[in-house]
Amino acid sequence: MTAKIGLLLILLLTLLTGLCPQRPRDVNVKAGEMVALYCRRDRRNNHGDAGVIWRSYTTQEMNLTAMSSAEQTQMGLLVHGRSLVILSASVKHQGNYSCSQGDAGSQSWFRLTVYTTQREGEEMSQYLQTCYAQEACTLCAYCDVNVPAEGILNITSNGIIWRKVGESLPIDGYFSRVEEKDQGAYTCTRSYLYNAQIYNRTFTVLLDVKPKDFDDMFWYSGGRYGESFVKKNNSFPVFYNITREKNAGEIKMTASLVFKKVSEEDLSKNYTCKLASVSGHSSSVTITLAQKPRPSYVSLAVAFSSITVVMVLTVLIYVRFKIDITLFLRDTLGCHSSTSDGKSYDAFLMCYKSDTDAGLNAHDRRWLESVLEEEFGYRLCLYDRDVLPGKAVAEAVLDSIEQSRTMVLIPTSPDLGPGSGLLSAIHAALVERQTRLVFIKTEATEVQKSGSLPEALKLLSEAGDCVTWKGKSSMRSSSSFWKQLRYYLPAPQQHAPQIRLSTQTI
Repeated sequence: MTAKIGLLLILLLTLLTGLCPQRPRDVNVKAGEMVALYCRRDRRNNHGDAGVIWRSYTTQEMNLTAMSSAEQTQMGLLVHGRSLVILSASVKHQGNYSCSQGDAGSQSWFRLTVYTTQREGEEMSQYLQTCYAQEACTLCAYCDVNVPAEGILNITSNGIIWRKVGESLPIDGYFSRVEEKDQGAYTCTRSYLYNAQIYNRTFTVLLDVKPKDFDDMFWYSGGRYGESFVKKNNSFPVFYNITREKNAGEIKMTASLVFKKVSEEDLSKNYTCKLASVSGHSSSVTITLAQKPRPSYVSLAVAFSSITVVMVLTVLIYVRFKIDITLFLRDTLGCHSSTSDGKSYDAFLMCYKSDTDAGLNAHDRRWLESVLEEEFGYRLCLYDRDVLPGKAVAEAVLDSIEQSRTMVLIPTSPDLGPGSGLLSAIHAALVERQTRLVFIKTEATEVQKSGSLPEALKLLSEAGDCVTWKGKSSMRSSSSFWKQLRYYLPAPQQHAPQIRLSTQTI
């Protein structure tokens, strides 16, 4: 039962994050040779090659696109738009690489392996090609993997040279009539000139030459009255047809058996497809038709009940643990907001006067602000610290609301809060700008009758999400107060370091 709940939680986390793990593309290259990685276009992004970012994860994460030409040359690589070219691969280049269309675009991953021995090369960088005797055969189709694209600045292609392993004379990689003596291992070497230096990229192709047979395929049936051949004529209730496809020198034959309407007699027969070859080799496969069993409504009911139970459990788990799941995603998986919405602050904190003596004192307020900023990484706007002097109170407060993603109202025992007129203006501004509001209450405030609250505060408490402050028990960062407060606050944005121009004490 525990394993099932864990599986449901993993499925739920995947649905919530929208993330799907991507397997990197494996790229193998011999030490000392050139290799190129190409970033595929994102269909959701129409900005061409602008904003493509290459990153390396060989020793530590590095933004290769942001490096200067001199730094790239020192590392032995060249970044050009969607292409990343490593001029002479070595073990230090081995590792993972990624590319994306800007920081917010989807990422493509590559895993580069640099082999240093001939045995490793035979295991990792060989391609198998099959051709048939007396037919044309071209090898060059396998000689264009992870090579520099045309148009990369100052890189010039010097062509392709094919050689058969064990022989020194080059060949052109094309056989007009290939023979069995031509089979074996071939190397393809692509040569490039960059900054007056030659760089190579080598591939190995294993050519297998098979004899050309003129084969035939046919269907026949066998039953209580003996065997009989199936006709190709589609006017019969049972017939077959043959299709031939030629791809990369191979001929694929398909013999399709067609039943216009299955009869009782067809169910009592065996149908055999036979391949007859002029070389004397033959093979066959036999099938038997079976009547499809009637659907079991018991099985269907059990399946439906199981799906319903799973859905109910999923909903119950989410409802029960939605706050913990959301905070887990933020803290453990690092699910922070990376898309800028133009706001300067994550939250604007402001006090309001509590009608009881249970509001937060100055020490508790400073502690709350410190935990939000230093432990959880929120960027806060505090009136007595971040608002520039010279503005009217109402104008300064409304400007702070405009620059913040969320507003948090904190109860205080001393009368540090704004008047009812400003509270009404704040309510109107929140509604107009659709800014999220978190309204902190105390336990004493909760037991009051709703009619005892001022009208402006009543409207604000109804417009926002309410969190209850319970004194010392709420000071622990693992308390329910902090879990609810962080749940209602949006995930903190990853801001650039803040430079404070001035401070003001009100």
